[in-house]
Amino acid sequence: MSGTTTAASARPSASRFLERAGIGRPEGANRWVILIVLCVSLAIVAIDSTVLHVAVPAVTEDLKPGPIQLLWIVDSYPLVCASLLILFGTLGDRVGRRKVLLLGYGFFGVASAMAALAHDPQILIAARALLGLGGAMIMPATLSIVRQVFPDRRERALAIGIWSAVAAVGAAAGPLLGGFLLEHFWWGAVFLINIPLMFASLLVGRWLLPESTGDRDGPWDVVGALMAAGGLFGVVLGIKRAGGGEGVLSGMTVVPLLLGVALLIGFVRRQRRRKHPLVDLTLFSRPAFGTSVSCIILAMLALVGLMLIAAQYLQLVLGLSPLETGLRMVPLTLAAMAGGLTGSSILPRLGPRLMVSLGFCLTAVAVLTLTFMGHKDNLALLLVGFVLLGFGLQTTLFGAYESMLSEVTQGQAGGAAAIGETSYQLGSGIGIAFIGSVMNAAYGPALSSVPGVPERAVEAARHSLGEAYEVANRLDAPASEALRSAARDSFVHGLHVTLLASAGLLLIGALAALKLPRAMDCPAPSLDGEATEGGETTEGAPTEDGQAQAVEGATENGAIPGPSARDRETVCAESSG
Repeated sequence: MSGTTTAASARPSASRFLERAGIGRPEGANRWVILIVLCVSLAIVAIDSTVLHVAVPAVTEDLKPGPIQLLWIVDSYPLVCASLLILFGTLGDRVGRRKVLLLGYGFFGVASAMAALAHDPQILIAARALLGLGGAMIMPATLSIVRQVFPDRRERALAIGIWSAVAAVGAAAGPLLGGFLLEHFWWGAVFLINIPLMFASLLVGRWLLPESTGDRDGPWDVVGALMAAGGLFGVVLGIKRAGGGEGVLSGMTVVPLLLGVALLIGFVRRQRRRKHPLVDLTLFSRPAFGTSVSCIILAMLALVGLMLIAAQYLQLVLGLSPLETGLRMVPLTLAAMAGGLTGSSILPRLGPRLMVSLGFCLTAVAVLTLTFMGHKDNLALLLVGFVLLGFGLQTTLFGAYESMLSEVTQGQAGGAAAIGETSYQLGSGIGIAFIGSVMNAAYGPALSSVPGVPERAVEAARHSLGEAYEVANRLDAPASEALRSAARDSFVHGLHVTLLASAGLLLIGALAALKLPRAMDCPAPSLDGEATEGGETTEGAPTEDGQAQAVEGATENGAIPGPSARDRETVCAESSG
């Protein structure tokens, strides 16, 4: 097979000892141990993307950052992470996904220590940027290794479901964990917890995770990688500025956005001309791949900004504390877990097209249900809405990710995973800007004039509900209560408008999902378990002659061999029928 080699490089004696104990190889049940290691590191990265949100006031009080510095403390992590996903995803295909992943563990641990011990804003900004670099190494590598060690599509569907559920739980648990740590320790504790977990992941991953690469034909396109990184940085920065109140036509929004778009256009043209492109753009011509990417973007665009507004509603309208707000989100998190874990059973029965389309529709129903929220707390309504929202969103993302990864060979897994994660980040950024703009357009005009309140105070209150409360605190009692009540009315009106806009985007996603394949295709892997598919290089992959010996050794060591190719084909056919 062209471009295929088998790397039988020697491992350390400790690694050989673990292999004799049945721990160091991906055959049989041990691939689930590999998944556990990958999910632990993924959970840390997901937690770190949201854990700082509740620590911002404490950081501000301690380090005294300026407004621009505070913005970079919050934004440097997602900006750097989103811009480097394609670079490190494709680099992993070239030099080894395990190498990139372990290096990401190291960077993430060092950066966590820097952030925890930072004594001025500049060091914290640098540490957050380094955390983003580590996250960009870890996220696509975990997904591409899942693609490698689970060649059977049914098992891979379950693994991706677990992977996506862990990512959802990690992001949701960030504010809860951060709030708990801030009540008992100083703000640096939200970063310190990463260090032992990353150190353990580095040691276990060094012994356990298999090494693999993609097609190594031709030189790695360094210029193209830098163009992609620079272009994504500019686009994400511009989108974040637009959503952060800079204004769509502001120079801080337009300049980075135009530069980013220009670089990305140049990147696409460069990849089309190259014999060995960094990213195979022909993947987007495949309906399943291109549609899956579009569905990921639409799902995040519709819901990420909406969840931020919902958190403001719970705190500013209903008067819940940050901890109570986090607890109200727990049903959504549990439903998302259920959606990820049951997705592998639903997908063979419904197929990608019906599953993703119904997931969008269920999420739209949840969003429309939440339009009945008003000024009073309705626990039952929130519970039903959040459960439907979490389950619908997670089944949508699960079906899209699974279809996207199943459309590529193992040799393309790193680049495909990077594209999926970049789509997730871009959808989130665009969603915050879009939903925020819809909210502002609905909230401001609804707060026109308030009897007994000066026009200048009303004008200041139109910026946000938080500012309206600050203005109200400076007024006398009757005027203060009148402004608060009017601002709450306007915010609830704006929330309803944004919910309707999100529902519209979700229904567009349901229509787009109709281009996905109708049925889940489950081809039987070859004797070598697809270990060398599409230019794949896998360290320690069993050869055809040694297949029986590998299975026998796995059984002796307590590992359970996977189902035979005939069994997998039969089960998949029965489930699809």
